[in-house]
Amino acid sequence: MKITMLGTGNALVTECYNTCFVIEDNKEYFMVDGGGGNTVLSNLKSAGIDWMDIRHIFVTHKHIDHILGIIWMIRLITQNMGSGKYPGEAFIYGHSEVIELLTDMSVKLLQKKQWDFIGKRLHLIEVRDGEKKSIIGGEFTFFDIGSTKAKQYGFSMEYKGGKLTCCGDEPYNPICKQYVDGSDWLMHEAFCLYSEADMFKPYEKNHSTVKDACELASELGVKNVILYHTEDKNITDRKSKYVEEGQKYFSGNILVPDDLEVISL
Repeated sequence: MKITMLGTGNALVTECYNTCFVIEDNKEYFMVDGGGGNTVLSNLKSAGIDWMDIRHIFVTHKHIDHILGIIWMIRLITQNMGSGKYPGEAFIYGHSEVIELLTDMSVKLLQKKQWDFIGKRLHLIEVRDGEKKSIIGGEFTFFDIGSTKAKQYGFSMEYKGGKLTCCGDEPYNPICKQYVDGSDWLMHEAFCLYSEADMFKPYEKNHSTVKDACELASELGVKNVILYHTEDKNITDRKSKYVEEGQKYFSGNILVPDDLEVISL
């Protein structure tokens, strides 16, 4: 089991790509979000992942830095279905607002011969709070993170040997405790260093600092924390600075991945 980070930055980064990633298990793929454009396609190529092998996609929420890359995936999938190059089916999961928006954008932006595959071979599947699904060999539970902005879902994945939880791109909400508890791996946003909070103002944007995320990981007994959805002004030494600050508050393993970095679970 491994995670390939296609992007690690927040909405306005230019030195890296917006946060999105792929979970892989035995050559099966589960993609989470698509970033804000077709850079997702080049990053998949650079990561050595054939987009055609991705049959399961989850979209956390409707912000443009997460959902627009999915439209490119929908276009490629349906276009190649139409030309006979894409065998079988594909599945995109999301809460009701995400599914409604993806459907609407597909109808308005794609050719009819492309969006006509939606509901036939490309399935847009609404998931509900607390719903479980078996995907790529893992047991996924999707949950509402209690966002104060756009409605957003995260997920926990129980797999052979552990549990991975993704809290979306907002600070952990205690209503999610039942899903986060017992996680071996916690994926949590860290907009910036706590020491630079006055500069980046994460709390005004409803985001966390490295300190906040690592204190949370310690409080919840998490073994490994993956920090992402960051600013990009410290991109050259982001990893070392974030780990250095995080180690003051969390004794477990801290990962601050770069774009295209692979994490073995």
